[in-house]
Amino acid sequence: MKITHQKLREIQAPIVSSLINGFAGEVGYEKTMKIAGKVISEDAIASGKKMAQELEGNTLTELSEIVKKVWANDGAIEIKMIKETDSELFFDVTYCEYAQMYEKMGIKDMGPTLSCIRDFSFLKGFNPQIELKRTQTIMEGAKYCDFRFEKTR
Repeated sequence: MKITHQKLREIQAPIVSSLINGFAGEVGYEKTMKIAGKVISEDAIASGKKMAQELEGNTLTELSEIVKKVWANDGAIEIKMIKETDSELFFDVTYCEYAQMYEKMGIKDMGPTLSCIRDFSFLKGFNPQIELKRTQTIMEGAKYCDFRFEKTR
């Protein structure tokens, strides 16, 4: 049985948030979140490398496949596609189950660190020649997340 991307985050969240809260009590919340962000980013880089190997490619075509088949699996996110070419993949996330899930767990403040920062780090492992520009997220209170992936070279 294969676990969806969203279900994996749901399984991880209680354990990770408990660890974060425990460490925050000892060394402070800011320092703990900085360390957690670094560790989560390193994991996302490794995940990007693994996905590129599994898909035997790391272009925007494969990235689009990941967005549609992994990140949005089972309605975890709803996307409005804006542009999809060989050099650009632009879309808005209009619904985010990840944000809803973290809010239900009472850890929405950790959501950007647990999930959103992964997107930038994932690209470092997947293809460092693809750049993500994003100015807002649902997790941080916006109506939508604006994902703008561009091939830089």
